[in-house]
Amino acid sequence: MPAVTVENPLTLPRVTAPADAPSRRVLHVATAPSGFEGEGFPVRRAFAGINYKYLDPFIMMDQMGEVDYEAGEPKGTPWHPHRGFETVTYIVDGTFIHQDSHGGGGTITNGDTQWMTAGSGLLHIETPPESLVMSGGLFHGLQLWVNLPAEAKMTDPRYQDIRGGSVKLLTSADGGALLRVIAGGLDGHDGPGSTHTPITMIHASVHPGAEITLPWRSDFNALAYGLAGEGFAGAERRPFGMGQSVVFGDGDSLTIRAAESQDSRSANFEVVLLGGLPIREPMAHYGPFVMNSHVELAQAFDDFKAGRLGTVPAGAHGSSMP
Repeated sequence: MPAVTVENPLTLPRVTAPADAPSRRVLHVATAPSGFEGEGFPVRRAFAGINYKYLDPFIMMDQMGEVDYEAGEPKGTPWHPHRGFETVTYIVDGTFIHQDSHGGGGTITNGDTQWMTAGSGLLHIETPPESLVMSGGLFHGLQLWVNLPAEAKMTDPRYQDIRGGSVKLLTSADGGALLRVIAGGLDGHDGPGSTHTPITMIHASVHPGAEITLPWRSDFNALAYGLAGEGFAGAERRPFGMGQSVVFGDGDSLTIRAAESQDSRSANFEVVLLGGLPIREPMAHYGPFVMNSHVELAQAFDDFKAGRLGTVPAGAHGSSMP
């Protein structure tokens, strides 16, 4: 799990929901189907089968790995276009290199996040470093797609490199969980990620048997995804675990509890918590483009074919287009 941790969580600010805060009940638990992305790295499709009205403003999320590669096995993606949304790549273990046609990009590793606002469009590649390809090793991460409202879909592309050491670290009332606020806010504590659409993104490590009840904006939706381990969602303790997503209903707080014992691969119950203000606009999504209408989708494809989304930099890694 990520290098971003503390020896004693009780030294951190503590977060708890007011005792009278209405609790969000669990509406649905979905199990992510497995597949492959890019050049063939394994993923779990976290939001498959969930009605979009519960996801908005989130579009999709892939859990990449967890996989322990042999030498020569690590894979990435070829150059590909994006327009109309933001990609959030969070690396739990391992290393990924990003590069785009606007000169942005960088290397993210162990607890780092790269937030790419595709906006009006760009070409982009994600690949493991040569050292990881040569040696093999553990790779585990997430990629989340966050929609942009119509007024921001053609904004200029930009990157945010969010280093693991810059996330806001919090704990629960009894110190039984470590909360990493990557973006948005929790109980007055803000993470470093800057978003066009108001959202909250948290990675929680919940100790075996511990429970967290967090305040949650009533105008946000609420989702949880199990990265590793086993536990329960809601005050009603609905079971869920690695590779499963939880959809919560309305309320002002949400509860996660870790099972008393965890598997040998994970000391804690590792959960990603997501909340966002729904955009409630028409969405037209096809492949790497997320727009508001089919006309705008067709224009995105035309612009890509005409080279108006940029060109692959000369001498760039994997410089041929798919």
